Amino acid sequence: MTYPQAILSIGECMVEMAPRADGAYQRSFAGDSFNTAWYLRQVLASDWSIDYCSGAGTDAISAEMLAFIAGAGIGTQNIRPVEGRTVGLYMISLDNGERSFSYWRSHSAAKLLAEDRDFLKAAVSDKALIVFSGITLAILSPEHRATLLEVLVDARAKGARIAFDPNMRLRLWPDAPTMTGAITAAAAVADIVLPSFDEDSQSFGDTTPQETIARYRAGGALTVVVKNGAGRIFAWDSAEGTVEVQPHVVSDVIDTTAAGDSFNAGFLAARLAGKSLGPAIEAGAVLSGKVIGQRGALVDVLG
Repeated sequence: MTYPQAILSIGECMVEMAPRADGAYQRSFAGDSFNTAWYLRQVLASDWSIDYCSGAGTDAISAEMLAFIAGAGIGTQNIRPVEGRTVGLYMISLDNGERSFSYWRSHSAAKLLAEDRDFLKAAVSDKALIVFSGITLAILSPEHRATLLEVLVDARAKGARIAFDPNMRLRLWPDAPTMTGAITAAAAVADIVLPSFDEDSQSFGDTTPQETIARYRAGGALTVVVKNGAGRIFAWDSAEGTVEVQPHVVSDVIDTTAAGDSFNAGFLAARLAGKSLGPAIEAGAVLSGKVIGQRGALVDVLG
């Protein structure tokens, strides 16, 4: 089946409170899978459509979020309205450019994004690429998590490519075995897996990026790219074999928020444009380097 040039990213967009240089906080909207969609919109040709799939409340801040997403050129028709819910919030803290987060998301409508199976099936229909993450999984109930993976399996069988970033945040899970089990199950439905070595080494005990690649290969992935901060990136593709790339080191790191999300966008955009594995990794690293040199999750990388 031939699909139109359409991308769907699935997850949670939240209110972001990011520190400014003067000590005040600036409000915006962000979230890992949304950040990837936002940067894909910046770097992909306009003939690609990009939509976001999530949940939103019917209150004023939810309406602001929907307007923000639409204003970025990202479709909102697959964001399901949920009465009595709202938008989650997170605050960034910085220490020499490294970020940590505080979250308030108990009434987030995004937690119910997979409640309606038919809505979700319609959202993934006729998409060339579908993107989701470990955080997408973490906010869902076990029942809704299973629904999401079943719908993605069906979409993949019909020709969609699935990209998955494990993006592991243990605080969002009841325990480590539940998290690693869910991550493994999700990676098994994906064509492209985009882990970070620091997370996988801690959660799965991998001692080298090659072990990370081997584990996701064994689960059925066709492409695995192991992000490694400023270190060497190791990757494998079923058609191209193994590749190593040393990204250019960013000398002035301001804020590492969305470093991995923007890398994913740069890499996926390059692959969609027909680039081979090595140049696509370089494109992801270049985009990520532009992002971490500025404050906040969503920054202008085209100016």
